[in-house]
Amino acid sequence: MSSEAKSEQELQEKVRRHAIWAVTLHNAGAAKAGLNASDAQALNLLQVQGMMTPGRLAEAMSLTTGGSITALIDRLEKAGLVRRVRDAADRRRVLVEPVREKVEALLEQFAPIAGNAWKRLPGYTEEERQVLIRFFDDMHANLPETLTDLRSMS
Repeated sequence: MSSEAKSEQELQEKVRRHAIWAVTLHNAGAAKAGLNASDAQALNLLQVQGMMTPGRLAEAMSLTTGGSITALIDRLEKAGLVRRVRDAADRRRVLVEPVREKVEALLEQFAPIAGNAWKRLPGYTEEERQVLIRFFDDMHANLPETLTDLRSMS
């Protein structure tokens, strides 16, 4: 096996291992916060992407646009973590918005855990950080198409 093939195989293994740990930590953090994994994922999406319509949030999470997403939003709203607001451009449209203060307070509880990962960052040069950023940008750019392909498989 060439050194290039070997490093590619090793990197694939590392990415898979990271995914396992990320999902495990996500689920444990959600449970600790009194949320289920889907609720926590929705909250993450809203923080990263900003306000979304319920339909767009459902699509991003591969949920049905009927009862599933409505129940999820209801749970988050009851917990005070999101609110439904009218779209200023189209009053018929509803957007789901994270309640910044509540979400920040929730995230503050997990700051020591998140800090554990980020405290390793100073050990990387700026050039190495840029390589990591490019790698994740490249991976993420392809994921929506991959998700579409996965959904269309029978």
